[in-house]
Amino acid sequence: MKYSANTIRQKGALAAIAVIFSLLCYGQVNNTYNLMPAPFAMQAVTTGRIAIDKQFRVAISGSASDRIYAEASRFIRRLSNKTGIFLDKQEFVTRQQDKSTATLLVTIQRNGLLKLGEDESYAIETSGRQVLVTAVTDLGAIHALETLIQLVSTDAAGYYIPAVSVKDHPRFAWRGLLLDVALHFMPVEVVERTLDGMAAVKMNVLHLHLCNDQGFRVESKVFPRLQQVASDGIYYTQEDIKTIIKYASQRGIRVVPEFVVPAHTTAILTAYPELASVKRNYSLQRYFGVFDPVLDPTNEKVYPFLEKLFTEMASLFPDEYFHIGGDENTGKDWEAVPHIKKFMQTHGMKTTMDLQTYFNQRLLPIIRKAGKKMMGWDEVFHPGLPKEIVIQSWRGNESFYSSVKQGYKAILSYGYYIDLIQPASYHYQNDPIPDSVKLTPDEQKLILGGEATMWSELVTPVTVDSRIWPRTAAIAERLWSPKAVTDTDDMYRRLDMVSLQLESLGLQHLTYKPAMMRQLCNGNKIKALEVLVAVLEPLKIYDRNEGDTMYTVFSPFTKIADVATPDQPLPRIFNKSVQQFLMNSSSGNEKEITDQLILWKENDAAFKQLLANSPVLQEAASLSQHLSLLAEAGLKSIEYIKQHKTADDEWLKQQRVVVKHTRMQGGRCEIQVVDAIQKLITAAAGKQQ
Repeated sequence: MKYSANTIRQKGALAAIAVIFSLLCYGQVNNTYNLMPAPFAMQAVTTGRIAIDKQFRVAISGSASDRIYAEASRFIRRLSNKTGIFLDKQEFVTRQQDKSTATLLVTIQRNGLLKLGEDESYAIETSGRQVLVTAVTDLGAIHALETLIQLVSTDAAGYYIPAVSVKDHPRFAWRGLLLDVALHFMPVEVVERTLDGMAAVKMNVLHLHLCNDQGFRVESKVFPRLQQVASDGIYYTQEDIKTIIKYASQRGIRVVPEFVVPAHTTAILTAYPELASVKRNYSLQRYFGVFDPVLDPTNEKVYPFLEKLFTEMASLFPDEYFHIGGDENTGKDWEAVPHIKKFMQTHGMKTTMDLQTYFNQRLLPIIRKAGKKMMGWDEVFHPGLPKEIVIQSWRGNESFYSSVKQGYKAILSYGYYIDLIQPASYHYQNDPIPDSVKLTPDEQKLILGGEATMWSELVTPVTVDSRIWPRTAAIAERLWSPKAVTDTDDMYRRLDMVSLQLESLGLQHLTYKPAMMRQLCNGNKIKALEVLVAVLEPLKIYDRNEGDTMYTVFSPFTKIADVATPDQPLPRIFNKSVQQFLMNSSSGNEKEITDQLILWKENDAAFKQLLANSPVLQEAASLSQHLSLLAEAGLKSIEYIKQHKTADDEWLKQQRVVVKHTRMQGGRCEIQVVDAIQKLITAAAGKQQ
């Protein structure tokens, strides 16, 4: 499930690769639109367009569900908000003879089922003055509406839908996002806006991680102590869960629950300590990480408890899959207890993993009886595990492909851990079926898809959107679009636009920043902080929470590392401009680079003025100073380059010290333009890049 710091450091970073819109048997794809995920095939069919005006009308034909009518209504409201055109008197065209007059005609063969493998394909064609959407199921039609919203364009004549032909379907059936609501609780409204974002990029599974050492987050009427003493009073009522599922179902999204056992169960043991392997006083864990408390698999009282609890929880979630976790059991508590060691010896178990497999085998009939299919993290993948259990791989590709080759269905999360603050390009190039791995067609069919994971140690409801979006849209494209879609530059071009579209849905990945900066600055004058934050990113992987001891559940997550966001656009653009300049100093972007360097150089003076009124920003003072020194070095380097001079040794020696210092973190953040300016310094020394 979670990466430990040691595990992460052992993982080599994957190099980013470039993406193209596929040509795929349908004609050349037009990549001037801002569609994400990219469709299977698309092309412009005429030079015409469908104007959006007050006469815009929608008709639905075929086997129409309440869901598609509701989504079509939401589409109209979004279209009105996007264009500013009053469509408030919209009525769906229902009479067959009037459907030819509708601007948008949606034709559906049948209502879709919210289950793995359901048909989600759709087609969009323009014919005369009408947009035609056809889909086997209403789920496909919902995806088509999202594509149409992204296609809306504008020019001096007004808003319109360009005349295109689209044939689209997903590459993988499971396109998920795990939202951890246990480590930091996420209110219903946060979950709902997350679902809106998922629907916009055609993701179809919300995986809710509902309990951990820090809390149990669902009301249980069978075991009420779980919310009474094991939640800090912060949990979803059963009505809340029904609300979330209804909201998700409306958007064609399944909700899969996870109740992690046998480890990460401190919250459960706080309420019911008699189920523990080691008898001790239990209380909710306030720190984050991997802990020893674990259920006792030799205690026969554990299984009736889990059967009652899981049966109750399974009844709340209609999806066919039920996740039991199974990760990060240290085994220390099992090894410390004589009666458990004796049980292992009696049953010929050599390791604690053998005992965990026994535990999983005991769980399986409980999950079956509840009418569900069992899932677990890749630690459950061990000899003797029944083939019907789905493996979710997080520790590496090796276990993922090993499980598939041994006949297990599998979901990839390794490489999609969005809480690690890695760039979208890193996730984008992480294909579930890369060319480097040789699988038979039958083995490939066992790969259900993938899941981005948003663990919540270092986020709150205020900041969580900024860690999910917009990068998760790149993962959504990797799981939906053809394998040949791999142009990273074009992905970023579209991602920047999709980010704004996500904001229009109410997601707060952009809007939270000014408010938090005003709080940090203790006033409205935030420009100097904005300039600095634009080039910062929080420490990556789990380095921000060094040793898992710097933060607790109740720590303030309102500091500069919380304002700084992953994969900032400005450093990416600046770094690329510098590379282009060094390849060709007359490329025309020298002024752009120089203006930016001057801004950074002069910003430190303004930032220092903030400190007198905002002591909390003192932790970023070194970052501001280092950015100014870096910018000064960059300006001098450009001067040397343009004059075709070689920098003197003493100056170069000084700049090496500057670069070394600027790589040091401040406020748990790092400056993201150090490498680009070091390249300028290297060029000023007369050396090749």
